[in-house]
Amino acid sequence: MTYLFSHAGRRDLRDFIDRSTLFAFDLDGTLAPIVADPSRIMIPPDVHERLVRLNGMASVAVVTGRARADAARHLGFEPRFLVGNHGAEGLPGADAAEREFVSLCRGWRSQLEELLPEGERAGITMEDKGATLSLHYRSAPDRETAHQRILAAVSRLVPAPRRVSGKAVENLVPAAAPHKGDALRRIMRHLGNARALFAGDDVTDEDVFRLGDEAIFGVRVGSSAGTAARYFIRGQDEMASLLDEVLATF
Repeated sequence: MTYLFSHAGRRDLRDFIDRSTLFAFDLDGTLAPIVADPSRIMIPPDVHERLVRLNGMASVAVVTGRARADAARHLGFEPRFLVGNHGAEGLPGADAAEREFVSLCRGWRSQLEELLPEGERAGITMEDKGATLSLHYRSAPDRETAHQRILAAVSRLVPAPRRVSGKAVENLVPAAAPHKGDALRRIMRHLGNARALFAGDDVTDEDVFRLGDEAIFGVRVGSSAGTAARYFIRGQDEMASLLDEVLATF
C-alpha cells in the first residue's frame, strides 16, 4: 500500500486523473470525522470548501451507509450522485428495486418486533433507513448479550438479509441490493466514465477496494493492514490535502 502523499503516490494520482474522472467519497470517517453522536457529524470547513469547488468542476458522488435524506442534511452541498444505505438507495434507474427493498425491510421490522420482544430489547434500537434496517446496541447494559440476541433474531428472518456488521450495530441489507462496489460501477457506467477515484475508511468501503479494478483509484482513509486499497492517507484530517492534490490537476 502506497502513501498517497509520497512522491510515487502523487505521481500516480496526477497520471490517473482526467476531466472525465468521477470522484466518489464515503461520508462518516472520510469527509467528516467520526463523532460519538452520529447525528452531530459535520464536514470540516476546509474540506467542505474544496468539495464545493470540485463539485463545480467534475462529477462528485457520496456513497454512504446512511439513508440519503439523513446524509443530505449533513453535506451542505448537492453532489451529482448521493447513494445511501451502502449502495441500496439513490442509484440511477433503480426506483423499482428500491421500493422492493423498502418493502422487505418493513417485513423484517415486523418480524423483529416479535423475535425481540420489549423485555429482551434493553439498549437495542431499530433504525429504519428505508432500504435497509439497522440494529444498534451501543447503549445496551451488556453489549455482548444484546449482540447475541440480535444475531439469533436475525438468523430467523425470512427472507434472509445480508448482514453488514459495524461498531455496535448490525445492518440488514436485502440480499439483492448492490454493495458500494456495485454502486460505484453502476454510476461509472451511467456517466460513461472510464475511471473513478474512491476514498473510504469503513469495512463496507472494502467492497470497492476488493474489486481490484484498474479503473478505480482506491484510497483508504487510515492505514489498515487488511485493506485491499492500493493507496492510503493517514486519517480524515488529511482529506483537505487529498482534495488539494485533486484540484491541482484541473
